[in-house]
Amino acid sequence: MLKRAAEIDIGPDHIIIERRYRALGAFNDLLIALWFLTGSIFFFYESMMTDGTWLFVAGSLQLLLRPAITLIELIHVDRVRKRTY
Repeated sequence: MLKRAAEIDIGPDHIIIERRYRALGAFNDLLIALWFLTGSIFFFYESMMTDGTWLFVAGSLQLLLRPAITLIELIHVDRVRKRTY
């Protein structure tokens, strides 16, 4: 397979690292969806609105993890690449 100039193949380590971070990102996205869905349902009931608001806050804070997971993955891959070459 042809590689673009910016692509560096570091072998199976890269694939393992990428899959782990993709799984972590998918799990994070699932939790975000659960917080927002549950918060939305709570908003139908006056007595649960405060709890729903906190679930929205939790989901919003967890949205901050998405770019953090990506950045940590990039740093991890870069460290493995430097160790390999």
